[in-house]
Amino acid sequence: MSTTRGKFAPEDRREAARLVTDRGRTVAPVARELGLGEQLLGRWVAQERARLAAPEESAAAEAGNSELERLRRENEQLRMDNEFLRKAAAFFASKQPNRNASS
Repeated sequence: MSTTRGKFAPEDRREAARLVTDRGRTVAPVARELGLGEQLLGRWVAQERARLAAPEESAAAEAGNSELERLRRENEQLRMDNEFLRKAAAFFASKQPNRNASS
């Protein structure tokens, strides 16, 4: 692992985290092998898992957004249909002969 003044390169962090995530190993032995603190490696593992989950969450959010847009369009169409039917009912009601005139 290449370091610069105590900092690890992002690719080295990901590689270390993958030893835990991809191979199913626990943090403690991997940290000992690499000469790292368990908490440090644990943070890297959490960051790697979040990074890998981000595209899935992004795709889910995009699917949710497209569903929301579809529902908004459908809602607008239903509102227009409802308004048309309300006006048509009022029109036909005004054309009915007045049954309450004199009996």
